[in-house]
Amino acid sequence: MPWTDKPGGNGSNSNGSGNGNRGPWGQPPRGNGGGNNGGGGQQPDLEDLLKSGRERFKRSMGGGQGGGSGGGTGLEGLPKGPAMLLIVGAFVILYGLNAFYRVEPGEVSVVTTFGKYSGVEASGMRVHFPPVQSKEIVLVAQDRSIDVGINSRSVDESAMLTSDLNIANVTLSVNWKIQEGVTEPGEMPGAAKYVFNVENQEQLVKAIAEAAVREVVGSSEFDPLVTNGRAIVPEQMQVIMQEALDNYESGIEILSVNFDKAEPPTEVIETQLDVINARSEKAQKINVAQAYANREVPRARGEAQEKIFQAQAYEARVVAESRGAASRFNDIYTEYAKAPEVTRQRMYLETVESVLSDMNKIVIDDQAGGTVPYLSLNELTRSRSTASN
Repeated sequence: MPWTDKPGGNGSNSNGSGNGNRGPWGQPPRGNGGGNNGGGGQQPDLEDLLKSGRERFKRSMGGGQGGGSGGGTGLEGLPKGPAMLLIVGAFVILYGLNAFYRVEPGEVSVVTTFGKYSGVEASGMRVHFPPVQSKEIVLVAQDRSIDVGINSRSVDESAMLTSDLNIANVTLSVNWKIQEGVTEPGEMPGAAKYVFNVENQEQLVKAIAEAAVREVVGSSEFDPLVTNGRAIVPEQMQVIMQEALDNYESGIEILSVNFDKAEPPTEVIETQLDVINARSEKAQKINVAQAYANREVPRARGEAQEKIFQAQAYEARVVAESRGAASRFNDIYTEYAKAPEVTRQRMYLETVESVLSDMNKIVIDDQAGGTVPYLSLNELTRSRSTASN
């Protein structure tokens, strides 16, 4: 490659140099016997090349013009050691401010390394190493709530179809939180699931709540739903929602479902309420009748059982008396066979005594000897009355 920019002789150039040939860096080549301005081939000067490169760099960076060591501005005027220390110190301080952080009570920090989950840190001072690691603070101790059909501008959100093809406006609220506690080995904690597996967590909970309540209402009839909704909806909804959230591995726990009300649409509410009141009155009368039956039937059964027992006792008494009378008759017959006249007279007297025992009379036989001339009949009558009582 020739050192000349264009052909020419040894004549002088416009700068007065003795040689018109110049090198590729804009400097005339040096000869063996000439000086800087003399004729002959000159070699390029390394210091001039470095100075030219510095000047070009400073001009490209917006620095001042001019040559020489005294014409430069920028970093050349600063000492190299202190500047480097300042830069390194500032970097360390900024990195430390980003690396150290505090996790408040009730919060956890979900840490990732190279974008992959690496752990969960509890409350306290913590450190991570950006940009290799990143963190996200999650509040796990807070109970959250979403509403379905309450203060909603959309009627479709609360209007639901029952199994008997009636429309009911259902409103409720769901309380939920992020799952806490120990998980199975190899399973992410609830806070990590909440961060990585689900996006727009509140919208997910509300969508699942709406789907669950429609499933429960769609499998229930209108009357039980309106009258006993607080006993039907919450328990079934909580089970359905928790199963769905666990299938999504969302890290969300349903605490409770608070049922507000279920009522017919506004257009038919008066008529529907009349129907409901009539059915409620019917159910009330049925309950009253059932209560009366529950009270009277056992009492009637008790009275029937009592009469049965009385009849059985009467039967036993009559049989025993009959057997006793038969046995007594046999005994009397035996005595009669031995002394008929005495036995006959005795039976006669006992019969007359039993017949006349309740009469207020005293009979005296004139033929009975040994009767005293005076008897205290009043005292005798009184004593007999007292004995009979």
